[in-house]
Amino acid sequence: MSVGSASDEHGHGHGHGHGHGRRSPIGALGARLRHLVAPHSHDASARTDQALETSRRGMRTLAVSFVLLTVTALIQVVVVMMSGSVALLGDTLHNFADALTAVPLAIAFTIGRRAASPRFTYGYGRAEDLAGIVIVVVIAASAALAGYEAFQRLLNPQPVRALGWVAAAAVIGFLGNEVVARYRIKVGREIGSAALVADGLHARTDGFTSLAVLAGAAGVWAGWPYADPIVGLLITVAILYVLRDAAREVYHRLMDAVDPELIAQAEKSVAGTPGVRGVGSLRMRWIGHSLRAEVDILVDHRLSLVRAHAIAAEAEHRLIHQVPRLTAATVHADPDGPAQAHYHADLAEHR
Repeated sequence: MSVGSASDEHGHGHGHGHGHGRRSPIGALGARLRHLVAPHSHDASARTDQALETSRRGMRTLAVSFVLLTVTALIQVVVVMMSGSVALLGDTLHNFADALTAVPLAIAFTIGRRAASPRFTYGYGRAEDLAGIVIVVVIAASAALAGYEAFQRLLNPQPVRALGWVAAAAVIGFLGNEVVARYRIKVGREIGSAALVADGLHARTDGFTSLAVLAGAAGVWAGWPYADPIVGLLITVAILYVLRDAAREVYHRLMDAVDPELIAQAEKSVAGTPGVRGVGSLRMRWIGHSLRAEVDILVDHRLSLVRAHAIAAEAEHRLIHQVPRLTAATVHADPDGPAQAHYHADLAEHR
């Protein structure tokens, strides 16, 4: 005997009172009233609201970041016109490019709100991972452009005017990017969006290029015109390290990598469910910024179908409450008894 706990109106195949027969109209009304007073965070409406809220937070983060970076870049444009600094011009272009990375992410968050369909049965959360690829490409392009500009200035040093204004604009560029980077990374990690984290790392790379402009201006002021391009090359190396981290994070998400601590936490939660004799395979994956899980558990082979289902439902109930960002789980109950191997004899060749 095997029992699968599938998602119904509560997203996990059971009522919160764990009654598994058909409720009377009065009982159903009472259950709804209890939900109004103390709703569970994993019922369908609550999970939908949570998903919408995370998307709203993502969109809000992108909007604030876009405004901050655009204002920063516009301030730098004014100083570029005053000073003729090629390095500051490159940094300004980087900031505009960083602001524009909000576009693919905004599209991804918008697409991710769409409901699942018969073709896309898991929904459209993977759009965020595709946006993450775009962001990684933009970081790579920024690194290439920064390296190219630094190399060109090494070969052909250019005079820079208004060094004080250039230094001030460089500091503004660094602060603007760092504020945006911290904001994006913080919200991205809180809502589980690898793409938003990668975008925050990208903003940090542009902050590094701003520091290169500042160091170059200091070197020029000290009488060493090659300071700017040399520091620019060093910053390019730092950008490549950030590129590596961002690419790794997006790659892990695309390959369904999950933090081993989350797996251990889920196993502990399921194993602690009354009636569970053992935990078989446990798989988890990210769909956008939400987790889904599939678990096999062992229960006493003498239990009735209803009782085995109740144990599977309780295991799912605990999982969704105790594992962060987990919004759906499927729990499959296998009988644990003397003829355990016989129960799956027909499937043995497929496993």
